[in-house]
Amino acid sequence: MPVISQAPDFSEQVLNWFNRHGRRDLPWQKDLTHYRVWVSEVMLQQTQVNTVIPYFNNFMGRFVNIKTLAEADLDEVLYYWTGLGYYARARNLHHTARIIMEEHKGLFPSTVDQLMSLPGIGRSTAGAILALACNQRHPVLDGNVKRVLTRYHGIEGWPGQSAVERELWELAMQHTPEKNVADYTQAMMDLGATVCLRRHPRCEICPVSKDCFANNYSRQHGLPQTKPKNKMPVRKTIFAILENYQGKILLEHRPPAGIWGGLWAFPECFHEDDIQSWVETKFGYSINKLEYKAPIRHTFSHFHLDIMPVHASVKTRNSKINGEDRYCWYEPWGKKYLGMATPVKKLLQEITLNLVSK
Repeated sequence: MPVISQAPDFSEQVLNWFNRHGRRDLPWQKDLTHYRVWVSEVMLQQTQVNTVIPYFNNFMGRFVNIKTLAEADLDEVLYYWTGLGYYARARNLHHTARIIMEEHKGLFPSTVDQLMSLPGIGRSTAGAILALACNQRHPVLDGNVKRVLTRYHGIEGWPGQSAVERELWELAMQHTPEKNVADYTQAMMDLGATVCLRRHPRCEICPVSKDCFANNYSRQHGLPQTKPKNKMPVRKTIFAILENYQGKILLEHRPPAGIWGGLWAFPECFHEDDIQSWVETKFGYSINKLEYKAPIRHTFSHFHLDIMPVHASVKTRNSKINGEDRYCWYEPWGKKYLGMATPVKKLLQEITLNLVSK
């Protein structure tokens, strides 16, 4: 562990910079509450600020407080999350809201350990909630802060390794000041997001560049070190876009675990079998017209998914479906609030446009 003799100077320099250049007009900084900070921190996990802002505003417009969120259906929560990705975050947010209402009388826990016991809240998110909303002294170690500390101290190794992460937590704690914790926490996030950028760091305007290891030894582009990459595997699937005579589309509610957990999507055929036989066997529908659409590649964090969308007009003998609670006939032009996987939403939008143009 490096000795941090300059720790007080570091936090003071960061705070002075924040007073002049920090972001103070982000939507979650207005009407500051535990709830708003919590939602923003969850949304900001692995997602950039500019992407989050419109989602946050829409989410808050509908779920104005934790009670509103807890009382909502998960489908509607996922609808407002659609396109933001990493949908487990939304499921955990909804679950946690209900726990806080039921077990904590709607009040946020006041300690890191209590917050970390809730779904979807790790040490950094818990620290950020208490630091930003209560000015409590807790370190934060999101991706931006990791990058700043790694470069400043010249920390070798991938930050995801447990030994490296422990070292960074220790550094984060030592740098966190006793006072002005909320400003310092936001300052470190801002510094990583606007100055200590991953690809094009702006060292010339950095308040701590003079003592920064990476700047002094031209290691900005080598730190933090990246995780060793394995070749991304490719999986394949077929989206069966089944349309009945009313123009409604059959959607399937995915199980809560796994990719797109809890979202609505098209039924999937995983084999190269004849699609007509598969639809007949699984649903008892006959196909009147079949159209193969352009393939789509959707990339997850650990694999690529190659999707072949097949749009089929089907003849249904009756309106009932086996396992009916898992399926619904969706009106693309309607306003039913359903959380959907991004490629599903885009394909439905194309279908809606085609219907309008006919």
